[in-house]
Amino acid sequence: MQYDALMDESTTTLSLAIGARVRQERQNRGWTLDQLAEAAGVSRRMIINMEQGAANPSVGTLLRISDALGVGLPALVESPRPKPVKVTRSGEGAALWTSEQGGRGVLVAGTESPDVVELWDWTLGPGDQHGSEAHAAGTKELLQVLHGTLTVDVDGHMNTLEAGDSMTFPGDVAHSYANPGTDPVRFSLAVFGPGVGSGHVQEAGS
Repeated sequence: MQYDALMDESTTTLSLAIGARVRQERQNRGWTLDQLAEAAGVSRRMIINMEQGAANPSVGTLLRISDALGVGLPALVESPRPKPVKVTRSGEGAALWTSEQGGRGVLVAGTESPDVVELWDWTLGPGDQHGSEAHAAGTKELLQVLHGTLTVDVDGHMNTLEAGDSMTFPGDVAHSYANPGTDPVRFSLAVFGPGVGSGHVQEAGS
């Protein structure tokens, strides 16, 4: 299943920003399109479309490309202006996943490589599900349910969480989040990825 961002003005702006950053990081390394495609395990056409701002890649694809470049996902969705303190105002996060049921995955904050921490604000509509491939070795995820009932499948093990419940689990195995209820569910998610860019590349196949 492919998870695309909303095709609106903000998404177009985000796609162009991501494309410019991918191109900049690739050129900084002296890599060709083919070299980045091979390192990330994605097609050359996908790299071209991304650099032109004409693609809405899945979160898994963005993770593989950011890992191959050694910059981490947060660095792909913001301009390269390192600041000791960075404030993201409400509504300014990068919406990297949306669904027809009203679901939305927004990357609201993140740190730079090599040890990358991502902070997400997730909403799943009734019946929504988001599946994630196994991330790079050593990845850890922490989440807390803010509203509704959330089902988390970690490598075939099902866990049901209610509002206020929290959970820690390995992100380097296949996992998914689902809303089995009739009301929206909202949860905060933190993802820790150690040693981004140290040479390991995530497997293709989101």
